[in-house]
Parts: sequence; C-alpha cells; structure tokens
Amino acid sequence: MSYQIHPRIRASFIVFLFLILVLILIFASLNIFGTAFRKLGFPPEYSVYFLFLSLLGGNVNLPVKVEKITIAINLGGAVIPIVMSGFLFTMVSPVDVIIAIPIMTFLIHSIARPVIGRGIAIHALLPPFLAAATALIISPHNAPLIAYISGTLGCLIGIDLLNLKKIPDLGVPVVSIGGAGTFDAIFLTGIISVLLA
Repeated sequence: MSYQIHPRIRASFIVFLFLILVLILIFASLNIFGTAFRKLGFPPEYSVYFLFLSLLGGNVNLPVKVEKITIAINLGGAVIPIVMSGFLFTMVSPVDVIIAIPIMTFLIHSIARPVIGRGIAIHALLPPFLAAATALIISPHNAPLIAYISGTLGCLIGIDLLNLKKIPDLGVPVVSIGGAGTFDAIFLTGIISVLLA
C-alpha cells in the first residue's frame, strides 16, 4: 500500500526546508563575521552593521569622473574598507602597514587579469590567503589587523587603481572602483584574511 503526498504539501515542505537552510546560513555567516570582528578588537555585534552596510553599499556607486567611461567609487567595496582600514591603522605600527600594503599591491596586481566586457578579474579566494600570510610574516602579534588593511587596500590599488589605463580597451561603459567584479575579492579578503591570520 503506497501513500501519495499532496503536491501543495510537498511544495510547502520544500519551501520550509529552503527557509531553514537560509536561516542556518545567515546565523553561520553572522558567527563568522562576529569572530572576525572580535579578532579586530570590535564587539561581535558590530559585525551585523558592517555586513549590512557593506552588502547594501555594494550596490551604491558614487561617480567621480565622467567622460566616455564613467568612473565611480563603490560605497561597500571601496569607501567602507578605506574608512575601516584608516581606523585600524591607528592601532598598529605604521611601519608594518607601509611594508605590507606595497607587498600585497604587487602580489594582487601580478595575478589580476583584464577580461574584455567585464573589467579586471581575480580569483576571490586567493587574496585572503596572501594577505594573511603577509601579515603573519610581517607582524604576527597584529596579524589580523595588518591582514585586513593590507588585503583590502592591496586589492583596491592592485586590481582597480593600477589597471585604470587598461579600462578603455575592455569595452565597459562604467568602471566601479571596489565594485562589480572586485567587490567580492575586497569584501572576502577583509573577512577571510582576518580569520586566517
């Protein structure tokens, strides 16, 4: 004897399982961000605001120059990491930062590749490992802070700023510093490198 499950009940059950999965991922993400913020010296609850502002700001581009190509600065992928790095800079040795940023900029710029129709691309998970390794070598006792600063600023400079001259050849109408394809790299570098350091 076999039983048939009504299609509506089956669909409701699938939706319910999907929502449970989404909630688990959200709580896991908040725990990860909370851990990263704790390592940076912030209360873990601040991670919720940072996550919200970064993801929301990832959709906001502030135009700074308009010619044939519009150049903009992304709020979530450039402005917030710069402000955060500036604040963290006051908590570490300036010499460590001055050494780490050029190293990360060189490494990131070396592996970033122009992609026609898209912009400058890089594998999003490679910069966090490079930033964490660089920070651990330069300043083991302040590695999480150095990793965040050098990783995010190294990505911004190495991927976006040093490749601005290549943009006209890529066929893209809008260039977003810290946005589009580089938002993931910068955002993930900031969080993952801190966790690894």
